[in-house]
Amino acid sequence: MSEQELQALRVRIDNLDERILELISDRARCAEEVARVKMKELKEGESPVFYRPEREAQVLKRVMERNQGPLGNEEMARLFREIMSSCLALENPLKVAYLGPEGTFSQAAAMKHFGHAVISVPMAAIDEVFREVAAGAVNFGVVPVENSTEGAINHTLDSFLEHDMVICGEVELRIHHHLLVGDTTQTDKITRIYSHAQSLAQCRKWLDAHYPNVERVAVSSNADAAKRVKSEWNSAAIAGDMAANLYGLTKLAEKIEDRPDNSTRFLIIGSQEVPPTGDDKTSIIVSMRNKPGALHELLVPFHNNGIDLTRIETRPSRSGKWTYVFFIDFVGHHRDPLIKDVLEKLAQEAVALKVLGSYPKAVL
Repeated sequence: MSEQELQALRVRIDNLDERILELISDRARCAEEVARVKMKELKEGESPVFYRPEREAQVLKRVMERNQGPLGNEEMARLFREIMSSCLALENPLKVAYLGPEGTFSQAAAMKHFGHAVISVPMAAIDEVFREVAAGAVNFGVVPVENSTEGAINHTLDSFLEHDMVICGEVELRIHHHLLVGDTTQTDKITRIYSHAQSLAQCRKWLDAHYPNVERVAVSSNADAAKRVKSEWNSAAIAGDMAANLYGLTKLAEKIEDRPDNSTRFLIIGSQEVPPTGDDKTSIIVSMRNKPGALHELLVPFHNNGIDLTRIETRPSRSGKWTYVFFIDFVGHHRDPLIKDVLEKLAQEAVALKVLGSYPKAVL
């Protein structure tokens, strides 16, 4: 390609950049106008609702459906996600609590779902995320609920039994684990490896093969593991990219997870009910009478109405010894006629039934 052709392309790119800049600014001004209209229409005592999960999911899906490349659908949606995040911050910056400290996969999930323009608030425990949302100190919380390798996150399930929260969304995060060391680490003298218990389990085979005699120390989070390594010469940490960048660590080995499809699903918790989008999921908690055939009675209404169950978990009930509650996820919105019929039939047989929320399926 000649220099003249390159210069012509650079001029074209500059012109496109100016148009993109102008369009983004127009969109931001529209967001400010939306905020003004919402405030004007408020009745006395009402609080404005600026963030609409169903609206954002629909916008991102439309972007992916209309994308013609060469950028991939997810990459294009992520770009729009950040534009939407910045525009929403002009209306009202969201405060989002997550399982901290900074650098955890929970923070990465929060950024993936809400964009980087939110105010992210790290919490020391999953239960604290629930409490912050319940108290109104933050708008939303992000909590892990299941991993494709290790299964359900029981602390999250138990927190739903203790708090009245609404599930407003979900996000799936591809999990890559790296073995990280600090500037002072003597890599030939590593005697302990820090990480969260789930991460140690997800890298068990790799650790058995490469560090079979090194002590594995479970800590509260991967970010906490990364922070500890900064001040120790004989330790390493298993954590992700965000923790590595935040704490200035070096990757001694990359992508050491045992399964290449290792992913974690996170739930967005809040207080607002989400209207249907046409591509939704619903989560419920059901407590059945302790009798033969109880599980069969629980599943029959779903089968008869052709409802797709995506997850079912059991946890000990707080009401009595050897009694259990069922956490169930299924496709559809609780306002859908078929779903309403299922819930009505379950309510007739169950000791207790609680709809945790209906929400858009994960877009990204």
